Amino acid sequence: MGLRAAPSCAAAAASAAVSGAEQRRHPRRCPPPLALLLLLLLSLGLLHAGDCQQPAQCRIQKCTTDFVSLTSHLNSAIDGFDSEFCKALRAYAGCTQRTSKACRGNLVYHSAVLGISDLMSQRNCSKDGPTSSTNPEVTHDPCNYHSHAGVRELRGGDQNPPNYLFCGLFGDPHLRTFKDHFQTCKVEGAWPLIDNNYLSVQVTNVPVVLGSSATATNKITIIFKAHRECTDQKVYQAVTDDLPAAFVDGSTSGGDGDVKSLRIVERESGRYVEMHARYIGTTVFVRQLGRYLTLAIRMPEDLAMSYEESQDLQLCVNGCPLSERIDDGQGQVSAILGHTLPHTSLAQAWPGYTLETANAQCHEKMPVKDIYFQSCVFDLLTTGDANFTAAAHSALEDVEALHPRKERWHIFPSSGHEAPRAGSHWSLSLGLTCLILFYP
Repeated sequence: MGLRAAPSCAAAAASAAVSGAEQRRHPRRCPPPLALLLLLLLSLGLLHAGDCQQPAQCRIQKCTTDFVSLTSHLNSAIDGFDSEFCKALRAYAGCTQRTSKACRGNLVYHSAVLGISDLMSQRNCSKDGPTSSTNPEVTHDPCNYHSHAGVRELRGGDQNPPNYLFCGLFGDPHLRTFKDHFQTCKVEGAWPLIDNNYLSVQVTNVPVVLGSSATATNKITIIFKAHRECTDQKVYQAVTDDLPAAFVDGSTSGGDGDVKSLRIVERESGRYVEMHARYIGTTVFVRQLGRYLTLAIRMPEDLAMSYEESQDLQLCVNGCPLSERIDDGQGQVSAILGHTLPHTSLAQAWPGYTLETANAQCHEKMPVKDIYFQSCVFDLLTTGDANFTAAAHSALEDVEALHPRKERWHIFPSSGHEAPRAGSHWSLSLGLTCLILFYP
């Protein structure tokens, strides 16, 4: 029997770790989250010494456990993932080398070595370079939030990986707060979305249709505040038809060294840019669709909630003031039910759409009739502008790319802010199915 055909606990754990990270980069792929995979692997006994008979002096299982510990908090959507994952792989390889003599002839050990080689090839990792360490005294990169968050965990300060929050704004405008509350607001003029000790985001909204209270975003200003040696203050500003791939000072990054602590990536010229602030673990998407802008952001909870009492007016934190809201209290826009605007205004505002045609057009892009679908219908009826369909669809894609909890991607007003009850059972069934398919 060849070594690759041998059952391998170490390879299974390593495969689970990388699959968990890849699942977060490509949310629709089958493998379930890492924590669920490891729990299932443990429950099935795949990591138990009884199933992987090893000599007492062979420490391959410890090497695998350390690798899983070093990678379990990594998220591939966060800037710097490849660097940290390769460091962990090199540490894993070093550990196997140190125990090679004791593990001579052990199939688990040899399978782990082959698995490490395959993973390093897949991730384009060099064999030489810095390595991660489980030593509590290990130094860390002060300009990599992920790095020092992991060190805090290893030192026993934080027992759980950092919790990330998501906020998004799109359409007429529709706001999804850090608490996953969904609101449709007027908020005409300039309003702060975020204003904490690390980041400020301000949006400016203008009326879309004469005679309607609906507005949309035509200007976004983002300030990345100076942070010790990591970056000077950087300001980004986008307005309709001017979505630059640089900060206002003309630079495209912040910080010293080859790996920038802050950078802008242009995904679609004049239409879509991403900002990755690795020193604060934050990712921002800005898009222009039609005449208006959308924004999506993911930020660690401990940083997002770091602000003074005078900074409490933040739409992402506390939502829109009640006087500025035009929904039914659960995020569902009342115009869909036909009782927000007078019929005389309706006839002038959306001559190209009826409720039926708006439903049909939105359903083409968004088959799940959640709050994003309903917002799409509302926007079409309010403005008659088909670009708002693309805005709602892109907003949902941004949620799927940035929101840390898959079960919260879709919000259904009929059940408040919770996903359908069957969702958790479906996710567990999917996880079990994927385990059988991917880890025979």
